[in-house]
Amino acid sequence: MGTATATERIFNFSAGPATLPESVIEQAQKDLWDIDGSGIGIMEHSHRGKVFDRVIDQAEADCRKIANVSDDYAVLFLQGGASTQFGQIPMNFLHAGKTADYPNTGEWTTKAIKDAKVFGKVNVPYDGTSCNFNRVPTDAEMAGKLTDGAAYMHYCSNNTIFGTRYQTAPKTSAPLICDTSSEMFSRPIDVNAHAMIYAGAQKNLGPSGVTLVILRKDFAGTANQNVMAMMNYGKHIEGGSRLNTPPTFGIYIMGLVFQWILAEGGLTAIEKMNAAKAKLLYDAVDEHAGFYIGHSEKPCRSHMNVTFRTPTPELDSAFLKLAAANRMDGLKGHRSTGGIRASIYNAFPHSGCEALASLMRDFAAKNG
Repeated sequence: MGTATATERIFNFSAGPATLPESVIEQAQKDLWDIDGSGIGIMEHSHRGKVFDRVIDQAEADCRKIANVSDDYAVLFLQGGASTQFGQIPMNFLHAGKTADYPNTGEWTTKAIKDAKVFGKVNVPYDGTSCNFNRVPTDAEMAGKLTDGAAYMHYCSNNTIFGTRYQTAPKTSAPLICDTSSEMFSRPIDVNAHAMIYAGAQKNLGPSGVTLVILRKDFAGTANQNVMAMMNYGKHIEGGSRLNTPPTFGIYIMGLVFQWILAEGGLTAIEKMNAAKAKLLYDAVDEHAGFYIGHSEKPCRSHMNVTFRTPTPELDSAFLKLAAANRMDGLKGHRSTGGIRASIYNAFPHSGCEALASLMRDFAAKNG
């Protein structure tokens, strides 16, 4: 049975798990059989053996290099997805008598708020429910609504479902925690402005099953210690992300993705690449504004998830059918927004955005 070639692959607009760099997939094919000449594949190696030592050490070193992460921060590779962090964060840091601020900008912050309320008091300084989360708040909107002495502020930098993002981190005097699952390492990020940054890997960093956590050590030191070991950030730091058997293959792939990001020129180059891809699609939406309706307000448009719809659900369906016939998959919008969603993460090719933009123009010309 032969190996599939790149020309046989279609354009995968899935919101996640999503597109990986082809060079990463090709390397993984080889290392599944034999990594580093060890005679053993990466998925078969002990998580405490020398081969995996090199894998995880290199992944951490490259992560630090990409985002200029200092020794003041721990880099952790955890399990349970970003959703587990929704509970683990307040379990550790929402202490008795304290309040945490959670601006609500979409489905994932809604879920994070619900989980945080299990452990303590939550203040919601902005709630985008009434506008169906078509934008994120300005600092001025939240001024006067934040909690004095808050335990922390938690926000989601990019909203996968609704196609919105913060252009810059919100201002707060509290420790700042960011869920950046759907845009991690898609643009430069100010790690030092945050007490904690976390991301599920399956959108922009690797396969599902790994959660990257960048955690300031002094903030970790304030955590509640009366929690089970697997929920204790300090224990994970002490264990070097190997408190138990970690998702070794996922960490290995994430490490390859980090190497790919560095080879592409780092986050400044990646941001330019992503902005150019997103512009192709937003230009097609704006050129046919009487036909395509974008969900996100323009100042809040995501570069990772482009959301729009046609005038009717029937035309949405026809568009999706035509896209599938043209080897484009994963474009159906989430049930919260309907319509079309093109997820164009780091590894998604520029040519795929060109193809979709062309299809959009043709479809509007014939159906507008």
